[in-house]
Amino acid sequence: MEEAGRLLASVFDRLEGEIRPGVSTLALSELADRLIQEGGGVAASKGYGGFPEAICASVNEVLVHGIPSSRTILREGDIVSLDIVVRKAGYHADACRTYGVGVVSEEKKDLIEATRSSFFKGLEECRPGRHLGDVSHAIQSYVESRGYSVSRDYTGHGIGREMHEDPAVPNWGSPGSGPLLRPGMALAIEPMVLMGSPRVRVLKDGWTAVSRDGKPTAHYENTVVVAEDGPLVITLQEKERTK
Repeated sequence: MEEAGRLLASVFDRLEGEIRPGVSTLALSELADRLIQEGGGVAASKGYGGFPEAICASVNEVLVHGIPSSRTILREGDIVSLDIVVRKAGYHADACRTYGVGVVSEEKKDLIEATRSSFFKGLEECRPGRHLGDVSHAIQSYVESRGYSVSRDYTGHGIGREMHEDPAVPNWGSPGSGPLLRPGMALAIEPMVLMGSPRVRVLKDGWTAVSRDGKPTAHYENTVVVAEDGPLVITLQEKERTK
């Protein structure tokens, strides 16, 4: 899983340099697919449940599962979430980052930063002997303290030989609830945050989930392994390890 995680982090290193006005989300997906193959992996989302592309690319009010398209062109001031799953040597790693396109508003910057920070609040609780609800509660509490909301329609998940495994990892919950965290558990922890109401709707394509109020959304995710001495985040980029 660490091999898959390192490959995925390197893909984000390359993709973020390509995010600028005028670039299509399909071009980003095609680049990611090529980089993953060159690294000896497989873009696990491609073909999963009929999903057509190597990544999910969700722009502005799209919360999750945006389908890359040559017609979806990034514009100045947009924000875009890239959600990618890599399979390598039989194991999966899953991560997402939200990026600003060109010059973005302070409002959108704050949303992106709060979403990222909420992950690390949850990570502090991701230790043997804690409960999954402790992780969920930490994320929810932080997000709501910043004036945002978390989606109740989508959760993180266990991960390993399969992309999606038990348990579900909600971004809301009560301390002390849910499964006990044990060494060796692997979790995809992924705050999905909305600037306004938590309500979403799915478009006619059956995949694209957008905020009902049309307000911006953000998404940040890493694959985390529960270890005896604390959480091991296997999908962090090198620059993130120094923050």
